[in-house]
Amino acid sequence: MTFKLTELPYDRDALEPHISARTLDYHYGKHHNDYVDKLNENAAGTRYEEMSLEDAIRTSFRKNDKSVYNNASQAWNHTFLWESMKPGGDGRPAGTVSDMINEQFGGLDTFRKQFKESAVAQFGSGWTWLIADEDTLAIVSTSNADSPLTTDTTPLLTLDVWEHAYYLDYQNSREKYVDAFLEHLINWDFVQANLDALDARSQLRASR
Repeated sequence: MTFKLTELPYDRDALEPHISARTLDYHYGKHHNDYVDKLNENAAGTRYEEMSLEDAIRTSFRKNDKSVYNNASQAWNHTFLWESMKPGGDGRPAGTVSDMINEQFGGLDTFRKQFKESAVAQFGSGWTWLIADEDTLAIVSTSNADSPLTTDTTPLLTLDVWEHAYYLDYQNSREKYVDAFLEHLINWDFVQANLDALDARSQLRASR
């Protein structure tokens, strides 16, 4: 099996003015594509070729096979990132997500503050995530290619804080980039769908 570059869920200019088409040309068209190409090179002729991307990430992590792990994880992280954003977002969750944000963070403003602090404080390259740990939400940051997939938690939302994600639009101002994401780009429907899937899996396990 050859790993494929996933299609963007929107046009490359759809996130403007917050993320430019030029940035997506590089970030998606070059960086994401390069991770997929390198993954296929490193997986060629190995058992990874027969795995799903998620299984390849978890297996290569356990085996400390960094050449596969780094590229597989970055390929998955970027696909998750594109789904974490949508054009024309107003930054405000609804439904269950809104209730949980209010209950566990004390409101949207506090959530934004904590997410921004985590994203800005991440030294060097990495990712900031909203995760579910059973029925608890948390904000965590990971370095380089790491993600919650190698833990017992469930990723709900992510932001790429590698410099290539924002430098063309915001230069070295990671703060402005994070603000734009929090206020205009979050796809809360995607977060809700991930929560719903987690709840469905929990119910299935409980019924066994």
